[in-house]
Amino acid sequence: MSLGSYRQHKTELLSRLNAADPSGSLQRVRDVLHALLQWTDQTLVGLWGESGLANTMSLVAVGGYGRGQLYPYSDIDVLVLLPNGSVDDLAVSDRERLEGFITRCWDHGLEIGSSVRSLPECLREASADITVQTAMLESRWLTGDKTLYAQFLAQFQSALDPRAFFIAKTLELRQRHTKFDDTPYSLEPNCKESPGGLRDLQTILWVAKAAGLGGSWDELCRNGLATPLEVRQLKRHEAVLRTIRTHLHCVAQRREDRLVFDLQYATSKSLHLQDETASARSASEALMKRYYWSAKAVTQ
Repeated sequence: MSLGSYRQHKTELLSRLNAADPSGSLQRVRDVLHALLQWTDQTLVGLWGESGLANTMSLVAVGGYGRGQLYPYSDIDVLVLLPNGSVDDLAVSDRERLEGFITRCWDHGLEIGSSVRSLPECLREASADITVQTAMLESRWLTGDKTLYAQFLAQFQSALDPRAFFIAKTLELRQRHTKFDDTPYSLEPNCKESPGGLRDLQTILWVAKAAGLGGSWDELCRNGLATPLEVRQLKRHEAVLRTIRTHLHCVAQRREDRLVFDLQYATSKSLHLQDETASARSASEALMKRYYWSAKAVTQ
């Protein structure tokens, strides 16, 4: 794999978002983000293979990346799962290969957040930290020893207490809402963390998945937690928020989830919400109207 190929292909994918067709914006964002996710998976698997890492280890996507939702400048969190012991117990050659793999990822433009843990270490960290537990709840096998990953899943799910998880995530949600003034109508909202943002939708799916009630809106519907109408509305508003966040990342050229005044006009232009003759104020108002519409619906 040539150095920089990941970064170059990512740039080409994101350039597709600039098509001047507002009517297809939601579907175009879905297609581009799905292609970016697939390319990231393929690149990681390829680099893992080139590094000559032992098949006794397993490479696992966790967090939002594990959930299969990757934004232009999102974190790419991965877990290197060891069969036993700790990273210090690895043979020198395996440790060098692992360090080489992580270095190659960064050289190729994959700014990964990596952790290296054995099964017992994963369970211990998850029991002590709700954030780690949540990230592992959304794990997804990428490559390496698949049997080891299956053992991890079985042990993790057996140790998970759905009621305690629900209480912890509910408290976390309330604290986050308080931090953001308990309103979806902030003048410079965070489209991920503010009330009515993407994090609220993720919280619903987290607690449902922990309780074995489904990890998608359709599964929640089948299990009687939401009506078909509610699911259609949730999907629609989630798509709007995801589209705004995607374009916001591209406009800022970094991970930026706040719709700050300086980025509202550029984001609106990226979304083609107004024609070129519209004033900056009019274009920004069109963007915020769309955002508030979805954030209010999610909050309700």
